[in-house]
Amino acid sequence: MNHQLLVEAINQTMPFGKYAGRKLLELPEPYLVWFHSKGFPEGKLGEQLALMYEVKLNGLEEMLQPLLNKGS
Repeated sequence: MNHQLLVEAINQTMPFGKYAGRKLLELPEPYLVWFHSKGFPEGKLGEQLALMYEVKLNGLEEMLQPLLNKGS
């Protein structure tokens, strides 16, 4: 996995829905599980959400916290 793509996904802001405005890494796991069961959106955002699902599923969230840019 390309480091830059990972950092970009972690810091992407959710553009819609209940959690609009939150960084994808900060989305609650049940929300990502719901997307996984219903289907991720098409395109880049869907790929990023699927990646965050895998991150949380594998317990990697805490390890990736230092890459979260709180100011953006």
